[in-house]
Amino acid sequence: MGSSNWSTGLCDCFDDVPNCCMTCWCPCVTFGRVAEIVDRGSTSCGASGAIYALIISLTGCHFQWCYSCFYRSKMRQQYLLKESPCNDCLIHCFCEFCALCQEYRELKNRGVDMMIGWQANVEKKNRGIQLPPVVEGGMSKL
Repeated sequence: MGSSNWSTGLCDCFDDVPNCCMTCWCPCVTFGRVAEIVDRGSTSCGASGAIYALIISLTGCHFQWCYSCFYRSKMRQQYLLKESPCNDCLIHCFCEFCALCQEYRELKNRGVDMMIGWQANVEKKNRGIQLPPVVEGGMSKL
């Protein structure tokens, strides 16, 4: 099973200045958006971001990287991305904001609209595919 390179480098934060600024001032928002997509909507942006912010407030900005590292690893597995430039946990421990920005850019470069969340992205992708109508009440004898 092959691995592919990330679409942007770890230190290419200024490729997306608005996201770079958001991540610098409120990393819980960037993390929440990434986590919602990586979890395929099973956790919301708000819930993931709130947990991230809670970890920061309880640990004094020291251990949120443990939580975000898990999502980087999960994302790499989903997209078969190389673990580079080093181990996921080391990247998040020492370059947390750069890692979050890179993950955000990767999803964006893969066609995900990071501003609308998982469900809206699924609906956007499925738009144009005609689904059969739902019949309420199930089947009945005529």
